[in-house]
Amino acid sequence: MRSGDGLLRAGRRASAAIGTTISSIAKCFRLAVQWLAGRSLLRLSLASIGRCAVLVWCVQSVVNVRVRALGVARYEMGRDLVGLDAASRLRTMSGCVLEGLLDRRLHLGRQANRDERWPDLQRIAGRLAARIAELRRENAGRPVIVAPFHYVSQYANIYVVDELRVRLGIERLSVVSGVPRDQYGDDAALIPGIQVLYTYGDDNRGGLGMRFARALRRDGVAVLFADAPPFALHRYPMETVGVSMFDRPARIHRGVFRIGAPMDCALLPFYLTFEHGRFGARIFEFVDLASGDAPQRVADLIALALTENYPASLVAGHPSMYAFSPAK
Repeated sequence: MRSGDGLLRAGRRASAAIGTTISSIAKCFRLAVQWLAGRSLLRLSLASIGRCAVLVWCVQSVVNVRVRALGVARYEMGRDLVGLDAASRLRTMSGCVLEGLLDRRLHLGRQANRDERWPDLQRIAGRLAARIAELRRENAGRPVIVAPFHYVSQYANIYVVDELRVRLGIERLSVVSGVPRDQYGDDAALIPGIQVLYTYGDDNRGGLGMRFARALRRDGVAVLFADAPPFALHRYPMETVGVSMFDRPARIHRGVFRIGAPMDCALLPFYLTFEHGRFGARIFEFVDLASGDAPQRVADLIALALTENYPASLVAGHPSMYAFSPAK
């Protein structure tokens, strides 16, 4: 009997050892594939990455029903909401894949070369800095909230913001972000000049408004993605304000108005474009956040951005978009 128990225990240990070995081999294989994919991505031009995104989506959509459903939802909503034509179909469907590839390429590039810079993004940052300098000449001391809209790539937006920080001479620029940190590596090590005020892992989310206001008073500039749709923070109730978008009632995030109006802030919205391997930007006029019509003006800009650049939108495809508001 004891001999049988010993054999059983030995068999279990052997089985566990085999399972651990297989798991280790599988992990090493995944890491090797990721390393090879990363090296290959670094060798691709931006124009090639754009074409690759369409190809990758087409392959993934055949084997992954969720990828296919998200792509179809993105296109059909754009067709119904902004009159998207069939020529934009594949580019719209593959938008999320393009975002992932660009995010990874920018992050890997900075890992391989800390001094890597992108001329297109630097020029955009220069344009933003010039607009802020012009405002300061006319109204010295007025705080500015820079508001990238959610287009093309989160990391591309952050790189623009980091270049803007350099041009404004700010040591650490505060950015409100709901994107989980360190998706492709150590964000803080690669972009040390960016102070992220909020991520999903932040334990002090309740103090976000106070920290953002302090950053504005200290630096005169802070960054908030003002076009965040209410569904984006479904884990937490979001304060919203009623507006009209596309001739129908809608809701947008209220935080920028609640913080910016008492401080007489100016909002500087913009969105990125990505065409034929080149980054571009549409920079809007300043919005006076203390004005009574500020929420509707921002809503109009959000709608205009969707009309002009829907295939590159990072928030497109959700059934509710700006029509849903959790109770507060």
